[in-house]
Amino acid sequence: MSNAAALTQDNFEATVSGGVTLIDFWAEWCGPCKMIAPAIDELAAAYDGKANITKVNVDEEGELAQKFGVASIPTLLILKDGEEVNRFVGVTPKDDLAKAIDAVLG
Repeated sequence: MSNAAALTQDNFEATVSGGVTLIDFWAEWCGPCKMIAPAIDELAAAYDGKANITKVNVDEEGELAQKFGVASIPTLLILKDGEEVNRFVGVTPKDDLAKAIDAVLG
């Protein structure tokens, strides 16, 4: 079980509308997604209470992937108050993601 919260159409607005959110767009069959999953879990633990670390399964939540123009996975978005401020495509080092989150947190 992941430390990152599952993001769905139902809880999307409530989760991302305030503060900083990292969204990991992934799929069960995606090898690179599995490679970065442990880093996402570590970020979820490290930023607990400071930022929302979430995951969107593109096979189950295609509308959310489409809304953000996700063409390949993993795609990682950082949102501030619901607005995209940063995007990473492909396997991204945990430290790079942490620096990007910290920059938005200020």
